[in-house]
Amino acid sequence: MYIDYDLIGQRIREARRKKGWSLDKLSEEIDVAVAYLSRVETGSAHINLKRLVQISKVLDEPIEKLISGTIPTQENYLDKDLYDILIKCTPAKQKLIYNIAKIVSGSNFV
Repeated sequence: MYIDYDLIGQRIREARRKKGWSLDKLSEEIDVAVAYLSRVETGSAHINLKRLVQISKVLDEPIEKLISGTIPTQENYLDKDLYDILIKCTPAKQKLIYNIAKIVSGSNFV
């Protein structure tokens, strides 16, 4: 299983900045060195689940969002993921996916 620590670090940085906190403030809240937290945010250090839970709690950011960028309980949580997939496809593949989506949306598939 591949874990993108760069993206997790970026999401942590975004959540921290959204809250208006400095690296110093977050490091104090979770009792880690500023240097370590800086490496986590840049993806050069791997964060463990215990630390990620701490950060999630103090920043009031769902852990699902820090890990995957989405919150599965939100109604349109797949929109960005689907978009990211589509933009990587050729126009022919996009049309195929579109046609399949039209067929599926008209049925009772879950």
